[in-house]
Amino acid sequence: MLSGSYNTPLVLCSILVALLASYTALDLVGRIHSAGPVAARWWLLGGGTALGIGIWSMHFIGMIAFSLPIPLAYDVPQTVLSLLVAIGASMLALWLASRDRLPWPRLAAGALLMGAGISVMHYTGMASLRMLPGIDYSPGLVAASVAIAVLAAGAALWIAHELRLYSKRVRHLRMGAAVLMALAIVAMHYTGMAAASFPLGAICGAVADGGLNTSGLSLPIVVATVAVLSVALITSVLDLRLEMSTAQLSRSLAEANQELSHLVLHDNLTKLPNRLLLGDRLNQAVELAEASRNQVAVMFLDLDGFKGVNDSFGHQTGDQLLVQVAGRIRHGVRAQDTVARVGGDEFVLVATINEPQDAAALADALVRIIDEPVVIQGHDLLVTVSIGIAIYPDDGRTPDDLLKFADTAMYHAKSLGRNQYCFFETSMKTHGASHLALLQDLRLALKRQEFELHYQPKFRAPDGPLTGVEALLRWRHPKRGMIMPDDFIPLAERTGQIVTIGEWVIDEACRQLADWRARGRTDLTMAVNISPVQFAHANFIAAVRGAMERHRIGADLLVLEITETTAMRDVEASLATLRQLRELGVRISIDDFGTGYSSLLYLKRLPASELKIDRGFISDLTADSEDAAIVSSIIALGETLNLNIVAEGVETDDQQALLTQLGCDSLQGYLLGRPAPARDIEDMVIGRAAPRS
Repeated sequence: MLSGSYNTPLVLCSILVALLASYTALDLVGRIHSAGPVAARWWLLGGGTALGIGIWSMHFIGMIAFSLPIPLAYDVPQTVLSLLVAIGASMLALWLASRDRLPWPRLAAGALLMGAGISVMHYTGMASLRMLPGIDYSPGLVAASVAIAVLAAGAALWIAHELRLYSKRVRHLRMGAAVLMALAIVAMHYTGMAAASFPLGAICGAVADGGLNTSGLSLPIVVATVAVLSVALITSVLDLRLEMSTAQLSRSLAEANQELSHLVLHDNLTKLPNRLLLGDRLNQAVELAEASRNQVAVMFLDLDGFKGVNDSFGHQTGDQLLVQVAGRIRHGVRAQDTVARVGGDEFVLVATINEPQDAAALADALVRIIDEPVVIQGHDLLVTVSIGIAIYPDDGRTPDDLLKFADTAMYHAKSLGRNQYCFFETSMKTHGASHLALLQDLRLALKRQEFELHYQPKFRAPDGPLTGVEALLRWRHPKRGMIMPDDFIPLAERTGQIVTIGEWVIDEACRQLADWRARGRTDLTMAVNISPVQFAHANFIAAVRGAMERHRIGADLLVLEITETTAMRDVEASLATLRQLRELGVRISIDDFGTGYSSLLYLKRLPASELKIDRGFISDLTADSEDAAIVSSIIALGETLNLNIVAEGVETDDQQALLTQLGCDSLQGYLLGRPAPARDIEDMVIGRAAPRS
């Protein structure tokens, strides 16, 4: 037998080519799997060609590395055939490994077909030598090479399929797998070469027929093969990065769209559904209730006292309060209920119920949980809630009607004293329409000059002289006639219009006082009631200062009456405001004293000059009554704090005498003088009439 030998550098080159081909194969499987249908076909065609060239090159370089003591050449058609077989087997391998599923029967069949293809490629390449006499093969080693080819193919298919998905660790795993696959391919090739024996005297027929001479071909083949595999691998990597960038961009766009959709449908502050999403949820609730014959409760919630908190502590604190209240509402209802924020301090709850009593229980629970103090930046803030309830289908059958009727019921709850809930009733429709009309007229009343001030005189006890007047606001409506403050002031406070109305009252009272002063009443004081909302407004001090400067009102002539509850709502903030007023020369009167919850510790810190006893203690006042004991205590307290004591609501001679006896400094009431326009009390004010009217 002819003795053959191997060129070690070329053997090493064949191993490196096998390694590069294996890694490229594993990477291409991932690209084919993740690509779209059209792109996958191109990747299969190009990748299969590159991989086939790689495997064939490893085989061909391994054959070039083998030499005999005779000239060798290779038959071109058979060599090309072996290349085509390699490409076909590679395409089959890539297709199988890139499938979503690779069950064992398919894996076994694929291993047999691919192993057979590799074996055919190898032995076709050997046959291209056209040895005469022919190559003598060892059956055992041939069988071993085929078995190695089948096992290597099976292992390669399974590994490639398992590593087809990209992950952070897949690159390292593919590298290790490529080493194992390359060793298996090399083992198959060199086992097949070991199976071949060449008889003495044999010649290479391909040399005589002008076959492919391998002299000088090894380097070009190695370079070309590495170039082809590298291009395929680099293209795969770049395409993967492009795909990952595209996927990342798609995810970012999807997240942005999701966030944008959330912003469009949710309130930015509380993260609750907004009016737009509420409409959709309410429509769904009505449709489901109609199909299942259930009922739907629509509750309109409006916070009582929120504007005062917002004006006193600023919008940031108000926002924090809204967030906490929204959280209480959300946790106080069921997961399937919808809670939406539809306005500044307005919320709507949509809940499927079995009977109206379920809605009552839910509303009662909300009233109780919102009534608890909210602690923000060390302040205990108190707000309550008024809730209106409309029931589908009893009260309305459309979402718009349900919302409108729930809103009407909410305003009815406010008119009953707030901090409670009310169910809608048909009779409220008329009241609701009247309420909306009054609200619209109120917005225009100041511009139309429909407001006017009446003045009630205040006398030193028991019956004079006249010491001052109190300005009382009236609304002379063109159709409804004279409207008293109790009928429109709460509405003005809820809508915030009380601030501009209150500024007008202060300015007009100062103007009238300046007019009387110009006519000789330089000692007359002017008292003006201040709304809690107005007192907490940021522009309050500036409005008072502006009115005094415009009309040149001297010190201690303007008296601002602040209710005890207003002064004690936030003591530190109230103290700061009252001290600024005193610096302007304004006198402070604590109105309705005895009805609130004053602490004497704080009361003595207030820069007040007057206490005004609430009329509730005067109406039933007799010498031996509990009211007399309370009034006596208030007067004693005032004297201790060096405060002037004023009693309002004096209507009888007995009340006048007893209050004087108890030590009141000043009296005010119908007995001494009723509120009247300035022109009607001119004589009394400038000193040309008796006190009684």
